[in-house]
Amino acid sequence: MAASPAYPMYQSECARATSAAESRFRIKAPIAPARAPRVIALDGRAAGVMRHLATRTWANARFYTSETAYEAGRSGEPADAVALCALDGPPTRLGDVLAGADVVVVLATEDGGRSAAAAIGRECGRRGITTAGVVLGEGFEADDAVAALRPYARVLLLSADESDVFELLTALRV
Repeated sequence: MAASPAYPMYQSECARATSAAESRFRIKAPIAPARAPRVIALDGRAAGVMRHLATRTWANARFYTSETAYEAGRSGEPADAVALCALDGPPTRLGDVLAGADVVVVLATEDGGRSAAAAIGRECGRRGITTAGVVLGEGFEADDAVAALRPYARVLLLSADESDVFELLTALRV
């Protein structure tokens, strides 16, 4: 049996990338969080999930609930007809909430917030704001909310696991 030829040992790409010679090319600054994220809950159960998430440490996130007293988002109504409430705060117009925002995450668990979801999505699209939708539930209790968010949300997550909301917010650097 013939001996196999001896091949020189080469460093792998990973080994070279972690070498001292390559360290001068590393970016040492931490990844900056999103500048002005907004998290909007469209219904009662989604608001509960959001309130739980709001207790965690986030960089610059602001949390809002959809004001159910308004029938917003109907055809012909301006987007500012949608009223949102900051946690334990007064109602605020959608336009004011979105001023300066660069990412909006919309939470829903049922179809009750369908018209608000559509109005939020349209206004975010008009302003060039990245929109993500999270629909929590098992089954089809939020089909209309999914349909309302689908045209506008760059990310649309359907999940039965509330911890997925935390993971999405973390991934978006909220």
